[in-house]
Amino acid sequence: MKTLAVAVAAALVFTGTAHAEPAKVAHTSAKFESYSAAAKAVTYDAKVPAGARVTAVGVPTVRGGTTVLLVLSGLQPHRTYGAHVHVKKCGAAPADSGPHFQNVADPVQPSVDPAYANPRNEIWLDVHTDGNGFAHTESSVDWQFTERRAQSVVLHNEHTHTKPGEAGTAGPRLACVNVEF
Repeated sequence: MKTLAVAVAAALVFTGTAHAEPAKVAHTSAKFESYSAAAKAVTYDAKVPAGARVTAVGVPTVRGGTTVLLVLSGLQPHRTYGAHVHVKKCGAAPADSGPHFQNVADPVQPSVDPAYANPRNEIWLDVHTDGNGFAHTESSVDWQFTERRAQSVVLHNEHTHTKPGEAGTAGPRLACVNVEF
């Protein structure tokens, strides 16, 4: 955890950009709970128990990229979860968060074409929990959010698939955390 804190602190120091409107650091820390308009993190399934914790941080880099860090605790032990940045905020229904955010949007939705649904065009944050239900991951891409911003990170039931016709899919949506990227 100390290494993650140092990485976040270092990233925050070096976030300048050459854009007219600088990209911003996004941060949310919350406990998963049932949906309410005030909830920052919502669970839709017992595989992400109420009370489990999440921290998501999005940091623009000086080279024009973005790094997203995801830290989870209190999840089921020894389990893989898919996770992606999504376009809309969490809602009462799992689908309310919309599709994955894509830097270059696939004209065909839902996107399952690996030319668009891939970890260079989307932000994928798959994790595998340890024996205590703790996991952390990060994903870096070579682009930043502009006037089009993502608004959440969604946890899925499975790891992210990559084959044509299923690229980017990761099973049902289990939970969602609002993050204003």
